Amino acid sequence: MTFKIMTDSTADLPEQWVKDHDITVLGLTLQLDGVTYETVGDQKMTGQALLKKIEAGGMPTTSQVNVGRFEMAFRQAVAAGQDVLYIAFSSGLSGTYQSATIARDMVLDEHPQARIEVFDSKSATMGEGYLVMKAVEAREAGEDLSSTLEKIAELAPRIQTYLMVDDLQHLVRGGRLSKVAAMVGGLINIKPMISIDAEGRLYAAGKIRGRKKAMKEMVKLTMENLDDSTVIVAYTKDDEGAEELKNILLAQEGIETVLVNHIGPVVSSHIGSGGLAIQSIGKTKR
Repeated sequence: MTFKIMTDSTADLPEQWVKDHDITVLGLTLQLDGVTYETVGDQKMTGQALLKKIEAGGMPTTSQVNVGRFEMAFRQAVAAGQDVLYIAFSSGLSGTYQSATIARDMVLDEHPQARIEVFDSKSATMGEGYLVMKAVEAREAGEDLSSTLEKIAELAPRIQTYLMVDDLQHLVRGGRLSKVAAMVGGLINIKPMISIDAEGRLYAAGKIRGRKKAMKEMVKLTMENLDDSTVIVAYTKDDEGAEELKNILLAQEGIETVLVNHIGPVVSSHIGSGGLAIQSIGKTKR
């Protein structure tokens, strides 16, 4: 029996790809100037639109997917006779994973014969999205839910993320990074590099003087531990930087494909404009 794959809007997957592969995406929400914005659907807030509001002085906050929304989605799948694999935004960065586990238990109390797997990606943006893509790949190859879950559970601890941002204050304001790290990042022309640890939390992985040197260092760290020929470049409002980073990566031996994607509104609200990230599958665990 086939199974339903679900994720949330922080996976930042291309909309058409989501439709083509029948993925259910549940949206976190944004609050700005007394208005709540959705991050999925026809009226969704995009990352680019949100960055314009931030640059105009807006200070958005984000909210996790609530238990009721998960319960509804899980019940719909169970009613259709489908097992569910939900790949979640890192529990180290959001309460979304916890909401999903509560909803799962509520549904399974009434339908003990059903199967609903809630998987903590311990990643964000296209690191999370990469796991969804691998799950789809396995399902389309005929793998069952158990086999697919086993595969992504092996891959998830090896998702590597290196991110540089122009302004750490957004991460501090959202409670994702310490004020000490922000003070270091505030030094003239210092580009702080952020990574994600084994528990799915952000930490300051280094500080480099100058954008070019920071890009070079991210590539170096990625290549030292690379275990897959596909690499992802994720960014916020820096098309030129993303393209440059893509070309640098494609020139490296062992890289065949570089996917480039704009970071969605939820993560954009925490990093602001000028963010550049490389996400890949490493040989070793974080």
